[in-house]
Amino acid sequence: MKLLLNIIGCLAVLLGILGIFLPLLPTTPFLLLASACFVRGSPRLHAWLLGNKVFGKYLSDFEQGRGIPRRAKITIIVLMWASLAYSMLRLQRTGLTVLLLCIGAGVTIYLLRYVPTGAPRTPRLEEPSQERPGQD
Repeated sequence: MKLLLNIIGCLAVLLGILGIFLPLLPTTPFLLLASACFVRGSPRLHAWLLGNKVFGKYLSDFEQGRGIPRRAKITIIVLMWASLAYSMLRLQRTGLTVLLLCIGAGVTIYLLRYVPTGAPRTPRLEEPSQERPGQD
């Protein structure tokens, strides 16, 4: 079973990477699927996925319930709609345009309604001590 989960996870990672470049292929659901498969199939692959410099931070934040930072959500939605609009203008077919609109609306609703908006990570500063210099 672990081998099957790892194979599915690897395929999901490949599809997620392709989704970065192809407008109709979503990236995040495939990466979340890969993460879920690797949790059960290979802790080493799961750690590799979470440690990835491109999408590891977003996956770990999502898994810990922090969601996606507002700026990232806005960027995702703007780029998605720009690529969908370009595709609709190039295709000029009513059926495909309606399909692209439905996909875009579905992803937008999902991101805005179901994915939590987390605050961007900031380095934690140490709490100042209660003692004040010069007081004895």
